[in-house]
Amino acid sequence: MWAEDDLGPGVPCLESYSEPTDGKVYRMYHGTSAQAAAQIMGTGFKQSADGMLGRGVYLSRDLKKASRYPLDLLEHQRVVIRVKVNVGRVKKIDRQNHPLQKTWHDKGYDTAWCPPRCGMVPSGLEEDCVWDPRRIQVIDTIRPRT
Repeated sequence: MWAEDDLGPGVPCLESYSEPTDGKVYRMYHGTSAQAAAQIMGTGFKQSADGMLGRGVYLSRDLKKASRYPLDLLEHQRVVIRVKVNVGRVKKIDRQNHPLQKTWHDKGYDTAWCPPRCGMVPSGLEEDCVWDPRRIQVIDTIRPRT
C-alpha cells in the first residue's frame, strides 16, 4: 500500500484528470528502484533517451501509477520520488500518432501531458514528460507501507 503525508501549503497537487496550466508548479511522482532513487537523489534526474513521448523525464501526478514502476520489481523493491515541477509550456498529447507526439519540445513546449483514458498509456492513467530535468525539484521519497 502506498500513501503520502500531507505536505502542507505551497506544493499543489493537481488531480490527474485536470489539465495543467502553463507556468504552474505541481507535485508529481516518479517510480523507480531503490538503487536508482539513491542515484537520482544524489545527482538529479536525467532525460530518458526515448519513450512514448520521446526524450525527457517521465512522471505522473498519479501516485498509484508511479508506485507500479519499475514493472519488473516487487512492490517492496520500489521507491516513489515525490517532486515539484515547473511545467513551463504544456502540450497535450491525447492520441496515438499525434503529430507532436515525439517532437513537442522542438515546437517550444517544456512538458508533454497525456490525459487519462486517452489511448496513449495502456493503464489508462495520466502521464507527463518533462524535457529539462532542471524544472524538477526533488521533495522526498515514498516507500510502500506494509
